[in-house]
Amino acid sequence: MLERRVERKVLRDTQNPYDLPINEFMNTFRVSPELAMDLTNIIRNSLKRSSGLPIEIQVLVVVNFYAKGSYQRATGDNFIANVSQPSVSRTVTNAINQKPLRRWVRFPMTAIERDKAQEKFSNAPQAFEGAIVDPEFKILSINARFPGARNDSYIWSVSPIRRAMEFHYNRGERYTWLIGDAGYPLEPWLLTPLTRYPEGTRQYQYTKKHCKARNIVERFFGVFKSMWRCLSYQRVLMYAPETAGIIVNACAITHTMRVHYSLPIQPFEDCIEQEPVRGNNRFNENNEIEARRGPRVVAMRIQKQLMANWFPNYVDGDQ
Repeated sequence: MLERRVERKVLRDTQNPYDLPINEFMNTFRVSPELAMDLTNIIRNSLKRSSGLPIEIQVLVVVNFYAKGSYQRATGDNFIANVSQPSVSRTVTNAINQKPLRRWVRFPMTAIERDKAQEKFSNAPQAFEGAIVDPEFKILSINARFPGARNDSYIWSVSPIRRAMEFHYNRGERYTWLIGDAGYPLEPWLLTPLTRYPEGTRQYQYTKKHCKARNIVERFFGVFKSMWRCLSYQRVLMYAPETAGIIVNACAITHTMRVHYSLPIQPFEDCIEQEPVRGNNRFNENNEIEARRGPRVVAMRIQKQLMANWFPNYVDGDQ
């Protein structure tokens, strides 16, 4: 044991991961040396040098775990980092969840920020006017506090973003929407697809346009999980939900920093995988209390007006 400890110390003293060629560094840690060092400096005051292990190496070990999806012991035994299992701690993940979270994962709360988000999206090929979805794969909000048993509509119902969207709608903002799949309830600030309408109807064209726009989000999930393999269903985070949640947050922060630093995603997209269907979490319109009154009725009128404006030469499938 003593010999092993001495061996690790010698390796740490003679091998610096920051000396790796840039391509090898990126493949190992999924971030550039500049980003890794900036992240380290952001959380430096929240960390302590552990058993002689530099803070810079602590951060790289944890980022390598996010990137490769290996269990902590395998990451700790990695030749590049040369650190022991106790050194791979959730301390770094907790630190990333503190100061950097609010700085890098921010929903556009001001009118100016929302206008910029809409302008960026409206210039994308999959434009859906008014929708707040970042076509550059930038994460605007994340909520990883709930276990997988919770369905989409419940998580959305208690989301602070829903409250924010409702607040701005009630203050007169009528042309800003989020878009969601059929797992979410239709609301004046959240537009969902209209299924089972034949081709040639406004509803069919609306859903086609909606799905093209939402494709950005679907593609993001594939890129996100291929970039940070610890989130892959093939790896599975073997932690309590609370710990798994802060790991998801940390990956989201690091991902958004990658977007800011204009790092490429293409080299890792060949790892994109299709996850198996895990059950039906679809929103059941027949059982929803508000199915025919309240916000849903208003949202249905909004949909009909949008379809009339966008597709005047198509028939209304409800007539």
